[in-house]
Amino acid sequence: MSDGNGSSSGGVQRPVGIDELLERVRAGYERIEPQEAYEAALAGDALLVDIRYAALRERDGLIPGALVVERNELEWRLDPQGSHRLLEATSHALRVVVLCNEGYASSLAVQSLHQLGLHRATDLVGGFQAWRAAGLPVV
Repeated sequence: MSDGNGSSSGGVQRPVGIDELLERVRAGYERIEPQEAYEAALAGDALLVDIRYAALRERDGLIPGALVVERNELEWRLDPQGSHRLLEATSHALRVVVLCNEGYASSLAVQSLHQLGLHRATDLVGGFQAWRAAGLPVV
């Protein structure tokens, strides 16, 4: 018997598809558009973090000033309490804007960063492709 929230009376949650999972995750924070992310990064109010894999970065280019952190290292590099953190991972109040290629994997990454206490983490709507389509800098 289901309680309407995906749980059954036996404590087992019903499986959700990726679309529903993304919707749930994204409901917990406000995503950022490319122009706003660009302006925040320029002003020093946000740290852009590119989690795309190497082949995409080589093919499409990089956003100037964005930190490249492979997705499988993200939590270790951005945890302000972690022994493997980047110098830029200074506090849990850090505003991090995660970007992937099209804005899907980055949403799941943000959920993980929120669980680490990085409550201002967000992701870029449309990812790198939206950034480039907006005519923002790429090298």
